[in-house]
Amino acid sequence: MIRITGDCAEVSGPMTLSAATALLAEGEAAIAANASAFDLAAVTDMDSSCLAVVFGWTRAANAAGKSLRFLNLPQNLLSLAAVYGVADLLPQQKP
Repeated sequence: MIRITGDCAEVSGPMTLSAATALLAEGEAAIAANASAFDLAAVTDMDSSCLAVVFGWTRAANAAGKSLRFLNLPQNLLSLAAVYGVADLLPQQKP
């Protein structure tokens, strides 16, 4: 589920294969509504499809000529991205 607060899309609940299609569509709608950040602090569960969704949102933002950043990425997601060799492609908010 995604809730938009200002320019931030707050993602909550599981980011797993069963939710991936809906999350991708919700995120694309959030980008169209001018969300420039996705906060994943409230994500409760994730699998490798989470990476696909995050990169789908990134592609959608790039196609719209917008920049996107991610806040509070789950450690599991960062670990998967490192294993797949794509960690450097994640536009994270740096501390």
